[in-house]
Amino acid sequence: MQARLKKIGLYTPTIGILLFLVVFCFSAARYPGGSPLDAHTIGFDWQHNYWCNLFNSQAINGAPNPARSYAIAATWLLCLSLSLFFFIFSAAFSKRKLWKKIIRFSGTIAMFFAALVVTEWHDLMTILSSVFGLFAVIGILKVIAQSRRRTWQITGILCLVLLGMNNYIYYTEQGLSYLAALQKLSLLCVLAWVVLLNFAAAKQLSTL
Repeated sequence: MQARLKKIGLYTPTIGILLFLVVFCFSAARYPGGSPLDAHTIGFDWQHNYWCNLFNSQAINGAPNPARSYAIAATWLLCLSLSLFFFIFSAAFSKRKLWKKIIRFSGTIAMFFAALVVTEWHDLMTILSSVFGLFAVIGILKVIAQSRRRTWQITGILCLVLLGMNNYIYYTEQGLSYLAALQKLSLLCVLAWVVLLNFAAAKQLSTL
C-alpha cells in the first residue's frame, strides 16, 4: 500500500496539471466578456483574451468578474504542480548535485514569482519568474542533452521556440493580435512536455 501511494505521488505534477486545465476551463467559462481587441465580446475569447484577463475583479466589458477566484486557484495549483515536478525530475535524472540544486532552487523560485502574477505586480512577477525559470529549463535541457532521448529533445526545442516567439511578440509588439492564441498554444505544449518528462521520471524513481 505504501509503495503504491509513493508511486502515485510521483505522478502528482501530472495530476495537478490535469486539475489545472479543468479549473482553468471552468474559470474561462465564467468570464463575462471583453477582450483587448474588442471590449464588447461575450464570454472568454480563446483567440484574443489573455490568461491574465481572468485575474481582474472586473472584466474588460465592465461587468463583475466571477472567474477571478477560480483563475487564481488554477494558477496556484499549476505553480505548485510544476514546483513538485522540478524536484521529481532532478531526483530521477540529474546526476550532478550542482545541476540538481539549480533545477530545484530556480524552479521553485520561478513558481513562487509566477504565483504572484495574479497581483497588481503582474508584469514584474512575470519577468522574475521568466528569469529564474530560464535557469531551471537550462538545467533540464542539459540533462536531456545527455540522455540522448530524441523525443525529449525535439519537444523541448519546440517549447523553447514557442516561448521565444511569445517574448518576441510581447516586447516588439509585432503580430500582437496573435499573442493571446500563441500564449495558450505554448502553454499546452509546455505542459505536454512536462507530463512526458514526469512520466519518465516517475518510472525511473519507481524502480529504485
